[in-house]
Amino acid sequence: MILQAHLHSLCLLMLYLATGYGQEGKFSGPLKPMTFSIYEGQEPSQIIFQFKANPPAVTFELTGETDNIFKIEREGLLYYTKALDRETRSTHNLQVAALDANGAIVEGPVPITIEVKDVNDNRPTFLQSKYEGSVRQNSRPGKPFLYVNATDLDDPATPNGQLSYQIVIQLPMINNVMYFQINNRTGAISLTREGSQELNPAKNPSYNLVISVKDMGGQSENSFSDTTSVDIIVTENIWKAPEPVEMVENSTDPHPIKITQVRWNDPGAQYSLVDKERLPRFPFSIDQEGDIYVTQPLDREEKDAYVFYAVAKDEYGKPLSYPLEIHVKVQDINDNPPTCPSPVTVFEVQENERLGNSIGTLTAHDSDEENTANSLLNYRIVEQTPKLPMDGLFLIQTYAGMLQLAKQSLKKQDTPQYNLTIEVSDKDFKTLCFVQINVIDINDQIPIFEKSDYGNLTLAEDTKVGSTILTIQATDADEPFTGSSKILYHVIKGDSEGRLGVDTDPHTNTGYVIIKKPLDFETAAISNIVFKAENPEPLVFGVTYNASSFAKFTLFVTDVNEAPEFSQYVFQAKVSEDVAIGTKVGNVTAKDPEGLDISYSLRGDTRGWLKIDHVTGEIFSVAPLDREAGSPYRVQVVATEVGGSSLSSVSQFHLILTDVNDNPPRLAKDYTDLYFCHPLSAPGSLIFEATDDDQHLFRGPHFTFSIANENLQNDWQVSKINGTHARLSTRHTDFEKKEYVVLIRINDGGRPPLESTVSLTVTFCSCGQDGCFRPAGHQPGIPTVGMAVGILLTTLLVIGIILAVVFIRIKTDKGKDNVERAQASEVKPLRS
Repeated sequence: MILQAHLHSLCLLMLYLATGYGQEGKFSGPLKPMTFSIYEGQEPSQIIFQFKANPPAVTFELTGETDNIFKIEREGLLYYTKALDRETRSTHNLQVAALDANGAIVEGPVPITIEVKDVNDNRPTFLQSKYEGSVRQNSRPGKPFLYVNATDLDDPATPNGQLSYQIVIQLPMINNVMYFQINNRTGAISLTREGSQELNPAKNPSYNLVISVKDMGGQSENSFSDTTSVDIIVTENIWKAPEPVEMVENSTDPHPIKITQVRWNDPGAQYSLVDKERLPRFPFSIDQEGDIYVTQPLDREEKDAYVFYAVAKDEYGKPLSYPLEIHVKVQDINDNPPTCPSPVTVFEVQENERLGNSIGTLTAHDSDEENTANSLLNYRIVEQTPKLPMDGLFLIQTYAGMLQLAKQSLKKQDTPQYNLTIEVSDKDFKTLCFVQINVIDINDQIPIFEKSDYGNLTLAEDTKVGSTILTIQATDADEPFTGSSKILYHVIKGDSEGRLGVDTDPHTNTGYVIIKKPLDFETAAISNIVFKAENPEPLVFGVTYNASSFAKFTLFVTDVNEAPEFSQYVFQAKVSEDVAIGTKVGNVTAKDPEGLDISYSLRGDTRGWLKIDHVTGEIFSVAPLDREAGSPYRVQVVATEVGGSSLSSVSQFHLILTDVNDNPPRLAKDYTDLYFCHPLSAPGSLIFEATDDDQHLFRGPHFTFSIANENLQNDWQVSKINGTHARLSTRHTDFEKKEYVVLIRINDGGRPPLESTVSLTVTFCSCGQDGCFRPAGHQPGIPTVGMAVGILLTTLLVIGIILAVVFIRIKTDKGKDNVERAQASEVKPLRS
């Protein structure tokens, strides 16, 4: 046995040396706490580590969860003798101690942890070989109604134990459409959107699914798998709109009153009502059982029907299905009396009206439901005032309310007015309405003109529209201020263009002939006008209009020289701004009412761009056009008659210029304050904007930017932000404290493309709280220090010269004064 043990140790030592485990530090070392990871299923007799003993230690001892697998040799070789199984034990907690020759512990024990790493050596297994479940038709897509579950003994924290579910077969498969779906991680089975819409237990009451599960997340060809069968029963959807509800209005029963109900397919749904019409008063509620109530009496006359929705939601507030439409109709009761159309209804009847003719219809109103017994009205005359020449002169149709003459025609001389009291009733209520009947004179007299011929009338063709040119008069012998005596005048002949009209004074029946449209000598120099006078009320039978109701006059229109007339007030044309000089850009037309020739000219051509052909009215360009200078370009066109009075008229000509790309890009503003704080701590950037004067539709300008000078490209770069803005950035931080001029090339990408080079001056300067500190430099108009000193010295010199001159002058003046005084003293007489 001792020999066998020595041989085993020798073999291990040779394996240890052959595999390189003798390298100090990697596979060997002193005794200390350590953790090792070993894949399960590996070959046994594998060396884990070589512990080194320090004197007086001569051997090692292994304890803990060895499971008779882990061993240690006297020399400190830790190894295992059997393949490990993570599913049996995933972690082995061991202790290693160093012993002396007497077996006493001189070092340790120290903990040694063996972690068994997983390999995919177990296949997933469904918990059941067959599952059964049920689902309601029209259930919400994506809401699980059944779960399948599988287990895998491999480590769930690794792909070995990560499972993926999949439906591999659906029977029956209709139109190759999947009605069911599964969550590949949780195994939750739910309906697809198509399944929610198409499942129908009347057509296919059951379905069978074959579901597979794979480990390795289903992503490896070497993954293990298992399958199971699922039988699904489709049950009828009970989430259906109830039948329309009918409620009697003004119910006196205690409220709330249950009127209908809805039910979701499963318990636990949360119900609510949605008012589709957003009423100020919504008289319905629903409890959490799905029972719907009316909360207060309803009034059909206020609202005769309600439409709202019932909604079912899950515990998270998400709708379980589509809302159900609820209809409530309010049934009428007879709770409204008839009402009269007005306090007094007035009718008129002619004095010769025949028996049975309609006088008028009294239409009362009932707010109860139409076409029911509650709103069916009966009419009855209960009193006639006065009862002359007899009572019962009128009758009324019981249901229609139409009044008729019953016994004889009326005479206004006997009674000009009758008052009737009429009872209007439904089956429960009665109302009295009042009717006034006025007897009016019959239209048995025709209007008669005071004269039949109003002679001749001469007017200039430019007589103002609205002018009264003639007064006519007719009389009517019927009762004044009635439809029988009112007179209307009409021009019935001689005015086919409708240039004349007649206004009637309602008090005197005088007719005023007015001009409604401009007169025209060229088309109607002489007109024989005929008037007819008639009543708005029809004449009685046997009476007709005759010659007395007609009159005439002759209208002479004199010619007036009129200015030419343009065919339109504004003429408009459109051309490109780069058309060649001499191009026809438009034309105008005018004509003279008298047929004279016309000469055209332009007025207001401030830019001198256009000329017009004096005869044809064609307009040509005579100079380069520029849209940016002004578009549309507006000028006036003058048409002057040739000969005659040389009258003229003016029209407008608008020339719209379409854009061409003829303006190069430029900076949108002067950038005079661009600076960086010196020294730069990191590359910096500045933003600038470009523009041009061309027209940009829809997408706007699209400029491109680049550094114009190759020598600057090592220090600067420019990048586009959008179509108009760019960013100028430094490429490094090594700049001097001074001004730099950066040349940038801007291209507009037009047709043809235009580009320009612009400069940006960027200052590197010391910065304070208020920004860049720039040393004062010479600016135009401000003298330098040397110039200032020179100016000051020159000024002092000039002042010195002036003072010297003044001083000398004063001295000279004093000398003259002294001489004059001396001379005066010589000639002055002595006084005693």
